[in-house]
Amino acid sequence: MNVTETAVDGLKREFLISIGAADIDAEVQNRLKDLSTKIRMPGFRPGKVPLSLVSKTHGDAVFGEVLQQKVNDSIQSTLTEKNLRPAVEPKVEVTKAGKGEDLEYKLALEVLPDFEPADIKDVTLEKLVAPVDDQEVETMLKGFADQRKDFEVVEGKVAETGDSLTINFVGRVDGEVFEGGSAEAVPLEIGSGRFIPGFEDQLLGAKAGDAVTVNVTFPADYGAKELAGKDAVFDVEVKEVKVAKEAAIDDEFAKGFGLESLEDLKKAMREQIERQHGQLSRQRLKRDLLDALASRHDFPVPQGLVDIEIEQIVRQLGEGEGEEAPSDEKKAEMTIEYRPIAERRVRLGLLLAEVGRRNKVEVKQQEIERAIMEEARRYPGQEREVVEFFRKNQNAQAQLRAPIYEDKVVDFMLELAQVTERGVSLEELQRDPDESAAA
Repeated sequence: MNVTETAVDGLKREFLISIGAADIDAEVQNRLKDLSTKIRMPGFRPGKVPLSLVSKTHGDAVFGEVLQQKVNDSIQSTLTEKNLRPAVEPKVEVTKAGKGEDLEYKLALEVLPDFEPADIKDVTLEKLVAPVDDQEVETMLKGFADQRKDFEVVEGKVAETGDSLTINFVGRVDGEVFEGGSAEAVPLEIGSGRFIPGFEDQLLGAKAGDAVTVNVTFPADYGAKELAGKDAVFDVEVKEVKVAKEAAIDDEFAKGFGLESLEDLKKAMREQIERQHGQLSRQRLKRDLLDALASRHDFPVPQGLVDIEIEQIVRQLGEGEGEEAPSDEKKAEMTIEYRPIAERRVRLGLLLAEVGRRNKVEVKQQEIERAIMEEARRYPGQEREVVEFFRKNQNAQAQLRAPIYEDKVVDFMLELAQVTERGVSLEELQRDPDESAAA
């Protein structure tokens, strides 16, 4: 094998690799001989098929397999010998591969950069901590009570916001009843926002027995595309008007949550709020750590990884806006706009990976199993299928592993950094740091 480096440009490398025809032919002949002892063909005893016949019927396939194996082995050998770590899958362009001639191909790749991580012990961070106040607990209690409130029918009641109506309705678009636009005995709480914008407001003031004509326009992004943006008329019959009965917040209320007393319920809610505050605090601290790391590192990053990151950003933004796919022009604009963000993400990802590698940070299999179980719980009734999918799919497991690994490296770095705590209000903890800086 002969390897010649033909180009070096930053992190990009190109090589011309050739493998002698004699080496290839010898491997082909060895494989054909081995195949001749195993193959079965009509008219020949097992192991007695002539090599010439095996070569005629299987020679091309074996030759192709040998070429592929030679390319794979020579790539791995080149990477190992030259101590190269590819950032993405190398590109191969075969320039010569005929029978009886040397195999020759071009190998192009981007390598991971060599850099020295900054000393994390020099990083100074402030951890914002928001204590839980009694009002937050009371607000959560009231929210749960609202979810569990009962309604009772009040004869002659005029519908107001917060009342629950039982209605029958028939919807029409362009004078025609449309599929899914009719129903009977439907409960509707005025002000809940469950129906099309404007629908509930037009039922204010209605009483049991009233017939109301409701005119609305389906939102432009409505799920059923055939109705999106269309004007509709609903003939609504009000059957009942119910008034909410506030649930008593007492020990009996707490027992509905499997707890013995109201104090136990308040304690559980306070602990839940504390966990939520803790998550916000960690997210803010992690962001500050990454900002500090970004300001201390400016090594080159593989553009192949950056391009992949940009594709993910563009796809996520497109999905968030309900678009199937951005136009080529829009995609080009987004590529330019989000390249600095993508480069920062790639640089920080490489930095975290290097810190983790040097300090032997590992994700244990039981941590992956816990993540799989958490993912399965998101799909009630399909837990077994979800678990089997992840256990059989290494790529899917890798997607679960990545955030776990990142958090473990972040925890390692936070242990080394100089972190002080400062008590703040919940409002300040929730405030976007960028907004705070702009103010």
